[in-house]
Amino acid sequence: MEESDRVARRWEDLDIDILVKIFQSFDIIELTSGIATVCTSWRMACCDPLLWRTLDLSMMKSNFIKIPLEPYVYVDARSDKTLNHLLKTSLSLSQGNIMTLIFHFNLYVSDDLLTYTAERCPRLRRLVMPAWNRIKKTGICKAIRIWQDLESLTMPSIANPPYLLEEIANNCKNFSELKVMGPFDNFFAATIITYLPKIRVLSLRCSMLVKDTLISILDELRNLEVLNISHCLLIEIPPPPAPRRIMRELDQCVLDKASRLREFLTCMKDSCIMCQRTRNDEGLMRWYKYEEGVWKADEVSSLSL
Repeated sequence: MEESDRVARRWEDLDIDILVKIFQSFDIIELTSGIATVCTSWRMACCDPLLWRTLDLSMMKSNFIKIPLEPYVYVDARSDKTLNHLLKTSLSLSQGNIMTLIFHFNLYVSDDLLTYTAERCPRLRRLVMPAWNRIKKTGICKAIRIWQDLESLTMPSIANPPYLLEEIANNCKNFSELKVMGPFDNFFAATIITYLPKIRVLSLRCSMLVKDTLISILDELRNLEVLNISHCLLIEIPPPPAPRRIMRELDQCVLDKASRLREFLTCMKDSCIMCQRTRNDEGLMRWYKYEEGVWKADEVSSLSL
């Protein structure tokens, strides 16, 4: 074929479906760093719903220092600016199609940015929350009212859970899955029993858990199908003056009550690294000490990131 007979095709003339397939191999940083500004067809491809079912920001951590006053952290301005740009660009390109949103537990999102995010991904079904420090009650409640399709929540522990779980109960009719990262006491359990009695999946892995609290969960959450207490520091508190003790294995009472579950996930092995870490951290996991990404794991496949 003569050189003059060849027809050169330009990148922007590629079929949109092919561009989308190519862009699926890019990470969120690459997708938001200017690809969408190359030409009209590339922007159209960047807005395809296939690219935005999940917005995973789990690689982003805030650059912060701890301070003695609320919100107990000071976040570097450049860190905030980077997050704002990435998140707002992603939300613009996604055009409301995000169904799974994943934040790093050490990402300190502002109240205003959380509200901005909720308004632009109203179809959200799964949320992995960032740290609570800069999120106010009004902000998260407003977001939950928007996220009426929410089914699954992974969250750091919270000192006052009733307002959050009541908001979920009132607005998220298909909610069925909860993972709590951090302290889980009888008050938290009682709140779940009150507001989310039909919950089907609960993960408390790597937390401190009192035996009586565990029994309450098994007795009262009659719709529960899957319970994960792997690597928990399980404490038994006998009547005084006997001291509290760490349980090294589950007794028959707990096993009998858990036998109705479809899955009861446990691990209390002395040889298990995660069990050792929970005990060393006294039931309050200091995830920053360990390899990056280990916090994402879960024995429940639908909760693992």
